[in-house]
Amino acid sequence: MTDTVVQTEQQPPPAVAHKSRLGYLERAGLPIFLVLLIAVFLVTPGIGEHFRTLVNLQNVLANQSVTGLIALAMVIPLIAGYFDLSVAAIAGVSNVTVASLISEHGQSVALSLVIGVVVGVLAGAVNTFLIAVLNLDAFIATLGTYIFWSGALALYTEGETIANGIPLDFSLWITNKFIGIPAPFWLLLAVALVVWYFITQTPFGRKLAAIGSNENAAKLAGIRTRRAVGITYLLSGLLAGIAGALLTSSNGGGDSTSAISYLFPALAAVFLGSTAINPGHYNVWGTMFGLFLVAVAVNGFTLLGAAASVTQMFNGAALIISVAIATFSTRARERKARAIQLESLRNA
Repeated sequence: MTDTVVQTEQQPPPAVAHKSRLGYLERAGLPIFLVLLIAVFLVTPGIGEHFRTLVNLQNVLANQSVTGLIALAMVIPLIAGYFDLSVAAIAGVSNVTVASLISEHGQSVALSLVIGVVVGVLAGAVNTFLIAVLNLDAFIATLGTYIFWSGALALYTEGETIANGIPLDFSLWITNKFIGIPAPFWLLLAVALVVWYFITQTPFGRKLAAIGSNENAAKLAGIRTRRAVGITYLLSGLLAGIAGALLTSSNGGGDSTSAISYLFPALAAVFLGSTAINPGHYNVWGTMFGLFLVAVAVNGFTLLGAAASVTQMFNGAALIISVAIATFSTRARERKARAIQLESLRNA
């Protein structure tokens, strides 16, 4: 007589299942909150009928393109653990360069756009030299270049807007739509896809993640960390240059302050994004959800009649909250990792 062995599917322990659900909620918390916020504004008396209109949706999508590009420019060096606070100012340099070439020097739109983006890369090269070559602290160095470029913009423009001679069709490009969605959003989505692929699917992107995780270990593994970090600032300058060129179209000109105002909304999007999708890590899609969470909230409050200053207050509050969430989440993961290590040592 033989014994019959009946195999049954093992269920995970309740504690493991609970942790799995918590992990899912942590990853999906930001998208879920965005959906809930949209639902709330849709049914809020007095604004719901305006909030749900196609025109309002198109405005929200189009208006976040510059902020999104600047946020993505920040994400690339942050993957390696390095800040870039200069991206908004670099976008401003590109913006004024494009407007000046068209308006004051009679250059074609196409050539002006190319030069504007190249100027962004060159400005990024300054950060590369300061951080990857001179080994200056990234936070201080990019804060310094942010201040420098802001001052240079004010000096060059003398507080005036450069708009004379900007072709109307160039200014109206942002109103173009494909299947009802504004062209600037498609540009942002395309750039986000490229950055995501670069960060997560290429050997260089994995090197950046290794540097961000433990730079000393990355060096011991043979990664040329300074070279890799230097390249991130060139790429950051490239995206900032694209953002500045797009801003020239959306504003119909260039000035010394418009691009600067995108810094803190972009920071809020980046730090909010680090709490979702891949919690504890700066990531592209988390940043995009963070970007539109702030945008939807500001749009809803504006429709409710809130003063323009509320936007600035909300951006500041979102930045503080996102940094706090990221900090507490990181501490919780570190405590969990230490507990697992101690448990394994006890069982050894």
